[in-house]
Amino acid sequence: MRILSNKNQAETGLDQIGFEQLFDAYYDELQHFIFFKSGDTEIAEDIIQDAFLKLWEMRSSVRVETARALLYTIAANLFANRYKRMKLKLKLQQTIVEDRTFETPEFEMEIKEFDQKLQRVLSELNENNRTVFLMNRMEQMTYNEIASVLNISVKAVEKRMKKALEHLRKEIEQKF
Repeated sequence: MRILSNKNQAETGLDQIGFEQLFDAYYDELQHFIFFKSGDTEIAEDIIQDAFLKLWEMRSSVRVETARALLYTIAANLFANRYKRMKLKLKLQQTIVEDRTFETPEFEMEIKEFDQKLQRVLSELNENNRTVFLMNRMEQMTYNEIASVLNISVKAVEKRMKKALEHLRKEIEQKF
C-alpha cells in the first residue's frame, strides 16, 4: 500500500492524513502479528495501540517508506518488553510465595512502610525526573528510547535519572 504524504512536508514526517492511512492499512495486520506471538487478543490490542502511539509521537522523524517496518519493530519490541516484565513478575511472585513462610508480621509491616515511603518519595520528585525514572525502571525503557519518546537528548535523560536516584537515596536513607 502506498501511503500519501502532504506535498508541503519534507521527505520525512507523517502528517495526520498519512498517519490515518497507515493506521487503516496496517492495524489489523499488526494486531494479528502480535496475537500470534501472545495468544491474547487484549494484549495484542494494547501493544498495537501503544505502537501507533509511539509512531505518532515520533511522526516528524518517520520516513513514510519505512513506516511499516518501523511499526513492526516497535510492536515486536513492546511485546518483548511486556513478555520480559511478565516473566520477571511471575518469577518474583513465585519467590515471594516461597519466602512467605519465613516472613514475620513485623517484616511484612516494614515492607508496607517502606513501600509507602517509596511512593511518597516518588511523588516528591519533579515531573520530569519522575517520568524518566518510571519509564526506565517500570517500563524497562533504555535511555535512548526515553530520549526519543520525550524528544530530549540522552544526556538530559541521564541527568534527570541521576537527580531522581540521588533524591530517592537521600530521602529513603534519611527516613529509614
